[in-house]
Amino acid sequence: MRYKLYYWPTIQGRGEFVRLALEQAGATYTDVARRSERSGMGVAAMMRLIEDQRNPSPSFAPPFLQAGDMVIGQTANILLFLGPRLNLVPEDEASRLWAHQLQLTIADLVTEVHDTHHPVSSELYYKDQKPEARRRANDFTAVRIPKFFDYFESVLARNPHNEPYLLGDKLSYVDLSMFQIIAGLRFAFPKTMKRLASGYPHLMALHQLVASQPRIARYLASTRRVPFNQQGIFRHYPELDK
Repeated sequence: MRYKLYYWPTIQGRGEFVRLALEQAGATYTDVARRSERSGMGVAAMMRLIEDQRNPSPSFAPPFLQAGDMVIGQTANILLFLGPRLNLVPEDEASRLWAHQLQLTIADLVTEVHDTHHPVSSELYYKDQKPEARRRANDFTAVRIPKFFDYFESVLARNPHNEPYLLGDKLSYVDLSMFQIIAGLRFAFPKTMKRLASGYPHLMALHQLVASQPRIARYLASTRRVPFNQQGIFRHYPELDK
């Protein structure tokens, strides 16, 4: 199946978790908003689909995925759909639900990352909420990152197959998402991540394992991988990384 991914063209954001799954699987997909509007695509095509009043199941916001006649929104929901189709999750129902649970926990962490630089309102500029951002980031780096990492490190350590993955005996979409979390946090909070790295050997090894996958390595080196920047979820403000 040919998939169409709809997400903002200049940031990695939440769409990157879906891109990584599609890239690892070698799936055929079109990153619609990154194509030219002259071809009938671009941001304009994404907005038309969002605003289409005939759509009985509209998405609140990107990312969303078009697969045949279906349009699926929410990152974790998209990955729940794609996982079995891309062979990125075990076949049994219990494993699929466990993968979805882990992905939802990752989604919670993503929200907390965003709120370090926009703790008051997404409608305000960062400069308008710097004091609150400093306070939020101090708690995030000192308390919340270790809390989430403790959890995921323990999940890796307890893999019943004695494999270096978050679930099952081979790479899943959850592993790809955890790679993105670690890569993003290294960009946003390099001092914090350097300080914490030695305490989470399983997570750091997983990051390296995903980065070494041939398709992922090619993707990371390509122009399809949008660089981290100051408009996405992961933003580097030195004053927040004490």
